[in-house]
Amino acid sequence: MSAETHGLRGRFGYWRFRFRVWRGQRPFWAGLLTLLAGLPIAYFPYAHLSLGALSLTMATTAGSGSLIIGVLLVVLGLTMWFQSAVRVFSGVASILLALVSLVVSNFGGFVVGFLLGLIGGALAVSWAPGAPPADGGADPAELPGSGTGDDGDAGYVPPPGSPYAAAYGEYPADPAADQAATAPQHPVDGAETVDANGRHSAG
Repeated sequence: MSAETHGLRGRFGYWRFRFRVWRGQRPFWAGLLTLLAGLPIAYFPYAHLSLGALSLTMATTAGSGSLIIGVLLVVLGLTMWFQSAVRVFSGVASILLALVSLVVSNFGGFVVGFLLGLIGGALAVSWAPGAPPADGGADPAELPGSGTGDDGDAGYVPPPGSPYAAAYGEYPADPAADQAATAPQHPVDGAETVDANGRHSAG
């Protein structure tokens, strides 16, 4: 594997990790479904289909209302992404607009936009930010450049004392002291030792 390929994989892993962090801090799927709900609601009243010489149009007298509802749903979806503090308001508004679209916009964009708006609004209302870990650590697999991921360096080892060191095993605070504790003990000349049978002997 060339250095250029490894660099591209590293950058891709970094941006993928950043996107996962960004996605986890907001109601991402709620915003996506709400944004998609506005597209069929705003599109179908202005759609024109051609079947040979026959032209079909689904435009109604409520075409402007459908456009307004569709644009509002798209705006609410973006609001859920970038202003998650008002997610409850955005979710309730999305549900109400989806219900109104049933009678205004061709049965809510032929039920497709209605269902997407209803589910997206419900997800936004029920979403809550996750609590941080109690130990302040993180899963090493989630870290860019960690040894457990596909995009990381297999030789990565966190330094002793790092919050991620526990995931890779215990590291002694003082390697010299740990080696001295595990080394065999030799009796000093002239000192008494006790053998396995309990008899005392002099060195």
